[in-house]
Amino acid sequence: MIYAHTVQGRPVSEWETLEDHARAVAIRASAFALPFEGSQAAGLLGWTHDLGKMKSRFQEKLMGAHNGESHSTEGAKFLIDRHGGLGSLLAACVAGHHSGLPDISDLVRRLKDTPALEPPDWMPNPEPLVRSGPMRGMPSHFSVQFMIRMLFSCLIDADELETEAFYTVQEGGSVDRTPARVTPAHRDAFDRYLEKFTNATGLVNRLRSEILVHARAAAAQKTGLFTLTVPTGGGKTLTSLGFALDHALANDLERVIHVIPYTSIVEQTADVFSRVLGPDQVVEHHSSFDWDGVTDDEDLKRLRSVTRNWDAPVVVTTAVQFFESLFAARKRRCAKLHNLSRSVIVIDEAQTMPRRFLRPCLAAISELVEHYGATVVLSTATQPVLTRKKGLDVPEALENVCELAPDPPRLYRALCRTRVIDAGPLDDEALKKRIERAPQVLAIVNNRRHARALFEQIQNSNGARHLSTMMTPAHRRAVLADVRARLDAKLPVRLISTSLVEAGVDVDFPIVLRAAAGIDSIAQAAGRCNREGKLSGLGEVIVFTPTADGSSPPEDVAQMAAIGAKVLAEHRDDPLSQEAVAAYFRDLLWSQGKEALDAALVGAEGSAQKIGILKTIAESGNRYMFPFDQIARAFRLINDAQAPIIIRGGTWGIDDDLLSKLEWAEGAGGIARALQPYVVNVPHRIRLELEQTRAASIWREDLFGREFLLLDHKELYDEHAGLRLERFDEMGTLIL
Repeated sequence: MIYAHTVQGRPVSEWETLEDHARAVAIRASAFALPFEGSQAAGLLGWTHDLGKMKSRFQEKLMGAHNGESHSTEGAKFLIDRHGGLGSLLAACVAGHHSGLPDISDLVRRLKDTPALEPPDWMPNPEPLVRSGPMRGMPSHFSVQFMIRMLFSCLIDADELETEAFYTVQEGGSVDRTPARVTPAHRDAFDRYLEKFTNATGLVNRLRSEILVHARAAAAQKTGLFTLTVPTGGGKTLTSLGFALDHALANDLERVIHVIPYTSIVEQTADVFSRVLGPDQVVEHHSSFDWDGVTDDEDLKRLRSVTRNWDAPVVVTTAVQFFESLFAARKRRCAKLHNLSRSVIVIDEAQTMPRRFLRPCLAAISELVEHYGATVVLSTATQPVLTRKKGLDVPEALENVCELAPDPPRLYRALCRTRVIDAGPLDDEALKKRIERAPQVLAIVNNRRHARALFEQIQNSNGARHLSTMMTPAHRRAVLADVRARLDAKLPVRLISTSLVEAGVDVDFPIVLRAAAGIDSIAQAAGRCNREGKLSGLGEVIVFTPTADGSSPPEDVAQMAAIGAKVLAEHRDDPLSQEAVAAYFRDLLWSQGKEALDAALVGAEGSAQKIGILKTIAESGNRYMFPFDQIARAFRLINDAQAPIIIRGGTWGIDDDLLSKLEWAEGAGGIARALQPYVVNVPHRIRLELEQTRAASIWREDLFGREFLLLDHKELYDEHAGLRLERFDEMGTLIL
């Protein structure tokens, strides 16, 4: 008898045979691939992925022998031998099912010396692969590599779920194999939630209701590409959810995936959706804790609720998590990809899609819509120029896009509640005077250092408050709750913030000061000014160019600010009109040429000849030699990757009682969720230096490796400004 999984201390009759496991994975993987007609290939992957476990040395390993025998190359070799070029692509899925998709050229070289293994009698005879779904006819090279990632996703998710199911049953548990999906109960819950707004009055609320009704009426349309162009404050979040639920039910789609540009508001949006639908219906997924490096089956079982495969009715995630997964190679990032098929994908604040990756992102969006039955909604107040009709002259420009909002130009005029004033250069002294003259004012600057310096100058003013990503989520929520309460009570409140306040944060100031930035950012800032239209006149959005030391923006923000300044000058009467916004994005996207929209370069380490992602895919696809791993390494939206630090003690850190309880908790998913309100993300190099200087220490390394880092030096967290990483004499090191 050949086994796939053993159970220590149990008789061999209770072990799982390789035949049973292969059949279960093949059936589940085939079902996952059904929406995009990939069942035959996915089933073949299921049957062959563990073929190497037939080797006697691997069976000895399962029996307790200590050897390093692998089991993934034999199935890969079998696929290449039987299916040629296309087989080499499927072989990458098998070879990488415990690690990640390799570069095909590396895989072919690696398999040259791998001996062929005769398949067992119980394995179905491999039939010639039928090109179906995205592979039918003459598919583009982009479509081919995209489908391989989708098939890889089907295999690894099926393998993990079936392995987990086997061990769960062995431990006396039960397995629910029913996939999560949107149901009429979700729409009913949404309708019940809306009842509380039935008696809402005022122009803004009437327009929000009109927008929602119009978008929901469009939900009966077939799957495809949509835009939702609504001025900030017009109710985009609830409108997009209402459309998505109705559209999913009308088209028999499975889930809603809401993509948000910033981690700081994932929790906020997930909380809103949870209040509407119920907390057990919404999955919140971002990268504060990253389990990609965990490969042990038992650890993966414990960490299941963190390493989401997005099998949930509603998923709220970040743009980094979403777009990087579409070009990923690592197992954990790819596991969820197949659940994008037959889904409604709402890309919130679509104007923030990174320019350096814009063309690959648009190609992936079109692929999901055209071949995987998905609907994509680009939701924003400032719709970027992404369609061929609007003048985006690249092969990946979107086509056949339907607008969900009723007459966006009219909505803009009706919801215009501010006027933009260009104040020119201002130093911090002038800024301070303007802030202190206004009893209620929001000042937004372009970097944390400037925000903190400005706050320190006005912190003795009545109602001075500070907001930064260097604060824990619990701290930020408390500050915003306090700010809203003071605004409602008409008490003084002077909030200094970075741009994070522009991303879906519901505050309503009469005056907003905004450091020079792109027109889209200025429009977002304007959405925090006279938001509810309660002022007798227009709110004031004052754009200024900061001149203080340390106030310079990052290079990309500076470029957007320069183009924004040009649009401000040319559209002085209304720099936030749709015409001005379109002019801004046309200039922004074309200022550096087409190559700048696919600027991440792919190539082996040390290679002098590196080219863009799309060109790499086109050229390597000629011989099906896709460099999956190299592409994944190049497609990194954030170069300086962030890592979480858990703040301990004080007002805004985790208290010792809760930490003590978590010492004995076993479910890492629950632990990560309990720790999330107390996390600040910093660059990896900063995290490492904090650990090396013993300002922070690893927590529960025995179970979770180096994932959880606790800040021990409590003085580094300021009660008003958050984590402070300047020079601290007692440690004798420079952190920032």
